[in-house]
Amino acid sequence: MDTTAGGAPEAARTARAAAGGGTPGGDGDDGRDGPDDGGTDGAGRRDAGPRSVRLGSVGLAAADLGGPGGWDLAGPGGADGSVDGERSAPPSRPPSGGGAVDVAGMVVLACCAVWVMVCAAGREARPEGMMLALLAITAGYAAGRILGALLPTVTLAAGAVTVLALVLGPGHRLSGVRAAPPLGYPNADAALLVLAAGAACCAAWGVTRAVWGLPPAVWRALLRLLATAAAVTALALGSAAAFAAGVAVVLCSLAAGRMPHRLLGLLGFALAAALAVGGSYAVAADSLPGGLSESLTGQLTQPRVALWHQALDLAERHPLRGVGPDRFSEEGPPLPTDTPTAETPQSAPFQLAAEQGAPGVALLGGAYVWTLCALWRSPRSTPAVLTAGAALTGLGLLATVDHVLSYTAVTAAAGLLAGLVTSRPLPAQVPAPAPHQRAGQGSGR
Repeated sequence: MDTTAGGAPEAARTARAAAGGGTPGGDGDDGRDGPDDGGTDGAGRRDAGPRSVRLGSVGLAAADLGGPGGWDLAGPGGADGSVDGERSAPPSRPPSGGGAVDVAGMVVLACCAVWVMVCAAGREARPEGMMLALLAITAGYAAGRILGALLPTVTLAAGAVTVLALVLGPGHRLSGVRAAPPLGYPNADAALLVLAAGAACCAAWGVTRAVWGLPPAVWRALLRLLATAAAVTALALGSAAAFAAGVAVVLCSLAAGRMPHRLLGLLGFALAAALAVGGSYAVAADSLPGGLSESLTGQLTQPRVALWHQALDLAERHPLRGVGPDRFSEEGPPLPTDTPTAETPQSAPFQLAAEQGAPGVALLGGAYVWTLCALWRSPRSTPAVLTAGAALTGLGLLATVDHVLSYTAVTAAAGLLAGLVTSRPLPAQVPAPAPHQRAGQGSGR
């Protein structure tokens, strides 16, 4: 009895020592329960043990900051998705299939460029403007993917501040030539402000730690105030539509924190864009009831609706290749004497329908659908993704009723925002392997 009772603890100590690679009472295990500073591998070398794993976890935590001062878009807060008591949707696991989405995007852009040249072939067309727009959005998207992997939130906040500062700068910066910075056209400046509002709200979701002594809640409030200021500035420029879009972006960003899944929100954005395009087509084709058609025509202005009629007439006469890039004003039927002439029909879908036919409109819709798919597969947090989707959809709604996409700065800014929110963070440094893994590797030699 005594021998059996005394042998049990001794056997337990022997088993623990064998598991740890040492001997009972020796260097591997002295029989006392205490902090483990490591063990030896099969070659007799002493490894760092759990202490190195703890140091590795500290390195990973530092890498998670996403840049200086604690800015990150990977997910707002802790495991429950909350930051300083503010509840938000938990960050989703990085989805697979991102490479396929990137390839699809390159195919869509390549098809757009090829079709522009096809529509210009054999005509006195000018495809340079469309090619420049494609180059701008591609360059912006590439820059966004690069900067998003390094400093996503800082870039978003800096971009929003820059746009607002340019718009509120000296008056001569807004009254020069059409291509002068920022743009020289109030509605195009307002479109930039909508994107700035989206960038500021995305940056607000990226602040997860104190920066310069200010807690995350203060930074989030300041960035959302910046987004609201951008929307109000759009109203001051005379664009009520851009003001409504900017306010909608801020409200969608606040609501996105309560949505655990992004797909439903992205489908809602697609539905809104489809309704806007369908509604503008119904106005241009006079297919709405009389009272509603007159009301919408009064809000959109009669000259604009007349240009849409002209674009539809050209699209019906040239359904496949259109009349050629930048030839709308030359090929269109004569307008009434009281209607001012314009180089474009003041709408991206109608311009593509008139100048590039039905395939051009299909490629525009394909580019927008691809953008939503890229946001859906983005590894970034759901609130940031939905905020960017709201801003880009707001820009699309503005482009439906005005020619804001004719400005290179707007297309480049849209590509930059999409690239930032769809970028993938750089892989963190892998910590040292656990002691038992090293022991197993050493004993195999």
